[in-house]
Amino acid sequence: QVRLVESGGGLVQPGGSLRLSCAASGSAFDIISMAWYRQAPEKQRDWVASITSMGVGNYTNSVKGRFTISRDNAKNTVYLQMNSLKPEDTAVYYCKLKYYSWRIEGSAELWGRGTLVTVSS
Repeated sequence: QVRLVESGGGLVQPGGSLRLSCAASGSAFDIISMAWYRQAPEKQRDWVASITSMGVGNYTNSVKGRFTISRDNAKNTVYLQMNSLKPEDTAVYYCKLKYYSWRIEGSAELWGRGTLVTVSS
């Protein structure tokens, strides 16, 4: 069984920084891609950034130049470094894993439980 554990959320002032982490664990799986989404209060969940197994990152326009996604393949962990945070970045941030399962011989997706980021003075 594959599991995701997120960490790193919290309260930060505008202009500040936070780093989120998402670690995948389990057996008989290979990571295809990992991504971060966020959901602000009373809004839909939106894609923020994603990174492929080759380390290629993509970002939604609103975070380009401020957020950086990276991964540590040895630790099956993806990070989201968030700089120059704005109040509109306040949301619950979710990690999403797309992986190949050797048990089912097919791909599958898994969501983390989310970590709250609050940007406020």
